[in-house]
Amino acid sequence: MNETTPGRVAVIGNGPVGQTVALLLARWGIAVTVLDGRPERDLVGSKAICQQRDVLDVWEAVGAGKRIAAEGLTWTTARTFYRDRELFSYDLPGSGTSWLPPFVNISQARTEEVLDQRIAAEPLIDVRWNHPAIGVEQDGSGVAVRCATPYREELVTADYAVVCAGARGDELRRAVGVSFEGHSFDDRFLICDIRADLPGWAQERRFYFDPEWNPGRQVLIHPCPDSTFRIDWQVPSDYDLSAEEASGALDARIRAVVGDRPYEIVWKSVYRFHSRIADRMRIGRVLLAGDSAHLFSPFGARGLNSGVADAENAAWKLAFVLHGWAGEDLLESYHMERHAAARENIHVTTATMDFLVPQDDAQRRRRRDILQRASQDPAAWPEVDSGRFAEPFWYVDSPLTTPDSSRPFAGRPPRGSAPAPAPGVIVPDVPITVAGSATRLRAIARDGVLLLATRESDRVALRNAAAGATAAPVRVIELDDTAFDALGARPGEVWVIRPDAHVAAVLTRPPGRDVAATLHRLTTAVSTPLPTT
Repeated sequence: MNETTPGRVAVIGNGPVGQTVALLLARWGIAVTVLDGRPERDLVGSKAICQQRDVLDVWEAVGAGKRIAAEGLTWTTARTFYRDRELFSYDLPGSGTSWLPPFVNISQARTEEVLDQRIAAEPLIDVRWNHPAIGVEQDGSGVAVRCATPYREELVTADYAVVCAGARGDELRRAVGVSFEGHSFDDRFLICDIRADLPGWAQERRFYFDPEWNPGRQVLIHPCPDSTFRIDWQVPSDYDLSAEEASGALDARIRAVVGDRPYEIVWKSVYRFHSRIADRMRIGRVLLAGDSAHLFSPFGARGLNSGVADAENAAWKLAFVLHGWAGEDLLESYHMERHAAARENIHVTTATMDFLVPQDDAQRRRRRDILQRASQDPAAWPEVDSGRFAEPFWYVDSPLTTPDSSRPFAGRPPRGSAPAPAPGVIVPDVPITVAGSATRLRAIARDGVLLLATRESDRVALRNAAAGATAAPVRVIELDDTAFDALGARPGEVWVIRPDAHVAAVLTRPPGRDVAATLHRLTTAVSTPLPTT
């Protein structure tokens, strides 16, 4: 263990989720050993291309969000087609008050390169390639990861481990006794990254239901930087890419989209979609994150985006435990919160796949009816399901959250909107002025616990109450008018914000015992009733 740090975490898997875990832990002053079985980074293919605004915001906390956003592409118009005609299109809203776009399209490979550069500048992170993890053992004092290096088996020890080994983590899941229930879809999907000049398409996402050039199935086209377009074709379960290339049918397939113009295939792959979730995401000192914990169909971009949310949730809780600011029981809230998020994502993406790939005659009839009605009646457009875009999960039922009866949660918000600020919900990303300096609300919410006080509150009393309740870093600031309005705050309130920018509680009475009870709940995952007097 590095003697200058309070502990060490082994991160298994050096993809974007593992990279994010490592960078966030290092930001908290925790030493990290990153293990990956590959000999080096394989920078091929678009893979996960759509990075949501809240994920970019997490990456900006480690110095990468602005750069990824600047290099990415944000399309502005979504077009949906059925057979030979366009059903509808809509324009996406702008950034609003956020400094970030709603999302960017950028290849996973390029995202990994940017995160690698940040890791290279971080002395607390030790990256070890050629270290395939084949087992994990643990006891009350730490974990030991067995790695089959090219020359010998090696044992890597740490206080905790985060498994981010991707979809093929069966051996590690078995090692910790975790099941991975769900199902795989029979149909396959062909992906090609095509570089071509397609005038007018650079700002459009196109979704085709049952086009004549892919009858009975779907095609999705996403623009990416550098005149590259990611094309997904749904293909039969017995599809043979090599045979299609040899016969010239792949060229005909691509030309049905791009027309008679030059093009270059940058990358191609065939894969099946899966819908699976681990029964546990925390097993003692081992946490599962990303595709090691859950697999979703990609329509809605909930895979990588959800994995980064796993990473942030895991990192701040591990940091609090290792620094001694919280007991180990806090880690159980990682499972509770992120497993609930995974179940929500499974629910949303399963509904989408049932529409895209109907499983029985009833679903096929329903889809045909909706698409036919949508071609005539705009009222049917919202029923056409080509994917609900990724969004932050709301921790309203978490043991860390103190409910507020005056701000009831109304359930899953309408597509494209966010729930109103309330306990369990991430705070809006709005400009805020602190001590005369301009910053952003989320930028100041990721350094510890944040107490946002309205001007009527006694900030000195709040600081004293917090100092007596926890050794964790707690900052007290006064809400300016912009943040006050964005939160829908009321005079005299104190908003308690978690280190991942989610609201833990809204206090309405004088500080002291209320603050102590809320911070105790936040750092122990134990429900502590607020005092009645």
